[in-house]
Amino acid sequence: LGEAGDLVHHALDAVLRPEASRHDHAVEVREREADRPHGLGRAFDCRLDDRRCDALGRPGERADLGQHVLEAIVTVAGLQNALKLVGKEDLRPKAADPWTFELGPYFVFIPVLMGFVIVPFMADWHIRLLDLGLIYFVSVSGLSVIGWMMAGWGSDNRYALLGALRSVAQGISYELPLVLSVIALAMFAGTYNLGLIVEQQDKVPFIVWQPMTAMIFFIAALAELNRAPFDIPVGESEVAGGPFIEYSGIRWSMFQLAEYAAIFVMSIVFASMFLGGYVWPFGDEVGIGLQLVLTGAKALLFFFVIVWIRVSVPRLRIDQLMAYSWKVLLPLTLAQVLINGLVLVNGWSEVVLLVTGLIGCGALVSLTSRAVSRPRMPAMRTAPVMQGEAA
Repeated sequence: LGEAGDLVHHALDAVLRPEASRHDHAVEVREREADRPHGLGRAFDCRLDDRRCDALGRPGERADLGQHVLEAIVTVAGLQNALKLVGKEDLRPKAADPWTFELGPYFVFIPVLMGFVIVPFMADWHIRLLDLGLIYFVSVSGLSVIGWMMAGWGSDNRYALLGALRSVAQGISYELPLVLSVIALAMFAGTYNLGLIVEQQDKVPFIVWQPMTAMIFFIAALAELNRAPFDIPVGESEVAGGPFIEYSGIRWSMFQLAEYAAIFVMSIVFASMFLGGYVWPFGDEVGIGLQLVLTGAKALLFFFVIVWIRVSVPRLRIDQLMAYSWKVLLPLTLAQVLINGLVLVNGWSEVVLLVTGLIGCGALVSLTSRAVSRPRMPAMRTAPVMQGEAA
């Protein structure tokens, strides 16, 4: 913002006092010239600092007003990109199915908006806190798979169809660990109401007592959001962009908006389930301003880790991705549900959950390392059968 303010100030100065502005700029340039030797280095510095120089590095007049105005407008580039996408032509392949192709983006975007219903931003600031809020959330978040399949099937494109099939397989596989991790936490909290879960974390967040549940929920959420390393449905090097390869303009932007809106919703849900939401560590008696800051900071931490993983971890192969869900996450989540049940039935201390959760986190890290480093299995080859042997 400070740099944008300086650019606007220089632009207004050039308009209101053009002669004085050029004089001040020339004096400044001559002062810098006195301290620099002539040559290529000076020419390079002049091009960087003064924006307009001749071949020998001698400064010319100050840059035009349009350049400063353009640099100031860069600060609102996001709004400009949104307007550009709205104004772009909406193309549709000739052989595409019109209804499936055009309704696909809505089936991806609307379930994300429905997830905002149960999100508690602050105390008494929400749309509706349902008694079965977490069940409602995982139910509506899984509906977006239908939109991805509609987009891939209706595009009449092989790459789009492959991306859609990958999205469906991945969504079904990782929906099970996600739901079971939600059930494990609900067993410990005694409710599916997200608001009541937040209020129970005024002293200790649930991530302390359920560390493995938090890790599994985070990993499954990455897969549900199609974020790296689980982004094979939109892998550019394999399926050239995935189900929305044939979309353009506003329909393409709906896929992108739905992706980042889903990250935002999932961030707040994770912060509310495991990090105490707006309650921990100051309690629920603080002002609404601090509550909003706490919720936003915890959601931003979740978003930061997602971006960090995207630039740090390579994309998984399809065999690694599927095996990781069914052979690693699902058994560990079932084990966590069983342990929570034993602790609740027998009345054991919560320390048991902490110890078993830490052991489970170690097992999860070890199994993850083995799963992602497994080499590709060689293709099975069937030996030809001789006619004599067949007889």
